[in-house]
Amino acid sequence: MKGRWLAVGALAAGLGWGAAAEGEEPVKSVYDFTMKDIDGKDVPLADYKGKVLLVVNVASRCGFTRQYAGLEKLYRSYADKGFVVLGFPANNFMGQEPGTEAEIKSFCTLTYGVTFPMFSKISVKGKDIHPLYAFLTSKELHPEHGGAISWNFNKFLVGRDGRILARYGSRTEPEDPGLAAAIEKALQPPG
Repeated sequence: MKGRWLAVGALAAGLGWGAAAEGEEPVKSVYDFTMKDIDGKDVPLADYKGKVLLVVNVASRCGFTRQYAGLEKLYRSYADKGFVVLGFPANNFMGQEPGTEAEIKSFCTLTYGVTFPMFSKISVKGKDIHPLYAFLTSKELHPEHGGAISWNFNKFLVGRDGRILARYGSRTEPEDPGLAAAIEKALQPPG
């Protein structure tokens, strides 16, 4: 177990983020990150401890943009059981998220009625990859679920303990029965 966290620290140091200084804990889960929300306010992801998360890189001008409606439906269906969708706009794929945070927020709210938490635009791949996505896509840390983001609307299902439970590609619609079953399973009380 200790070797795994040393690997996290080494990976983090190599990426220039999350490197643990002497006596500090290395990055272990999504809860170790603080992100800017769509309004520019700092939001510690630790605020979502104990919840099941679906972390999604989103875009407003993509063939998959209609998935916002399904993501909102999922959020509303399971929110009272401890489920949250976290949307991270990214402009990494053919410039399909060119807008400002205000434009993105307006589009999502007016077009799809989005009420789930949306965050400031970040990079989800490449040299300027955000540390959160470097963590999520790390093959070293997450051999089963790591690997580069292939397109908009990739989805990471994160358990109540902050571990990645599953990863879904863009073609997996929010209404997919397998995704719903995985969410329901993750929402089950332990034991």
